[in-house]
Order: sequence, then C-alpha cells, then structure tokens
Amino acid sequence: MGHFCNRNKENFAVTAAISILSIVILIGIEHNFANISAQTGMANNTLFVSGSASNQTKPDKVTVSLGVETIDDTAQAALTSNSDLMNKVLEALKAAGVQENETSTSTFSITPNYNYSSDNTQGRLIGFTVSNSIQIESSNIERVAAWIDGAVSAGANNVNNIYFSLSNKRLDDLKNSLLKDAIDNAKTKADIAARATGLKVIGVKSIIVGEAGLPPPIPVYNTEALKPGAGAISTPIISGQQEISMTVSIIYLIG
Repeated sequence: MGHFCNRNKENFAVTAAISILSIVILIGIEHNFANISAQTGMANNTLFVSGSASNQTKPDKVTVSLGVETIDDTAQAALTSNSDLMNKVLEALKAAGVQENETSTSTFSITPNYNYSSDNTQGRLIGFTVSNSIQIESSNIERVAAWIDGAVSAGANNVNNIYFSLSNKRLDDLKNSLLKDAIDNAKTKADIAARATGLKVIGVKSIIVGEAGLPPPIPVYNTEALKPGAGAISTPIISGQQEISMTVSIIYLIG
C-alpha cells in the first residue's frame, strides 16, 4: 500500500513539472510572438511622400537655321546664283566667329515652278527655285545676332528658326543637383508628417525618380533681320531662361 502511494506521488510530481514547463514555454512563445508582431507592425507603418525641386537657368546652346533661296528661268542658273550667295554667307559667318565644325547643311532642294491658268490645267514651266539651308550648333550664344546680321548682309534671305537649349553636360549637372534637392524636400515633408502623428522616420522602403521636367527648345524668329538695311543695327536676339525640374516619390518607414 505504501509503495502504491509513493508511486502516485511520483506521477503527480512529474505531471506538475510538465505542466509548469508547458506554461513557461507558452509564455516564451507568446512573448516572442508579441515581439515579432510589434516589429512587423512597425515595418508596415509607411508614409508616401513626393518631393520636387526646380531651377531657372540660362541656355548654353543655340541652334540657328538660315539659308538662301534663288529663282531663275533654268535650274542651272538658279543653282549658280544660289551657290554664289551661299558661299558669301558662309564666309560672312566664318568672319563673325562661326567655326567650321559648327555648321552643316540641313536642307537642299531644286523645285520647278509652274504657272497654272484656267485654260491650262497642266501648268506651264516658268522657272526653278533653289533652296539651300545650313544649321549652326554652337555654345557661343552671345554671337547669334552678329551671325544673322552678317549672313543677311551677305545674301541670306531665309532665317528659318533659332532654338536655345541646354547642352548635355549642363543638363546632367543640373539634374544631379536638383535630384538631391528633391530628395531633401521629400525628407522634410516626411519628418513633419511623422512628428505630427507622434512617430519618426526610421528608414526608406523605396524611391522612384521621376523624369526631369524640360521645356521644349523655344524657337525665336525675328523678321527684322530680313528688312533692307538690317545690318546697320544689330538684330536683338534674347535667349531668356528655361526652367528645369526634378521629382521623386519615396516610401518611408515610420515608427
């Protein structure tokens, strides 16, 4: 009988120990789960912010298209006249500081001219028009007015367009600088928003960099250059300024 009682006591002690151990393990699991849940919840607290930066800058590149148009009874006569005038224009541009590697032919055409009348629907050939245009690409934007005045005085009768823009190097430098400013702008917004809710920024989940906002090259056309005697007074050509902008979208972790 005494042996049986001792056996029951041993079984009870083992059962109690197992129960206590189970409770300790359960408490430990719940504690770890609580920590994991807290960490996961913190990681899921995100804040989406957009940042931007912009800058007004003066163009450092110009593209000028100008040319000569001649009309004569024959294609050969029109071509000869056109070539003579274009050579004079090129010499005038060279004297005004345009480098040889800054010029190229942009368009060239020989077009027949017809006189259409009510009794002749097929048209009667009355001559030919030769058009020859060159394009100047240069960083010497302050000399544009002198180039146009010299070209027109030498015989150019078409000033097609003038475009002011940014060189690739200048554009890359501006984009890199504005990108930093846009990120700083987004961080400032995120800090303000997080503090307002009693939290703080603890990390970055993702960043999306937007494309640079670039204005299209703006054409400048000045009819004064084509008026007689225009070379006596310098043709006013103003490059103005262009606005460049950058944007970023950032998802911050807050906690």
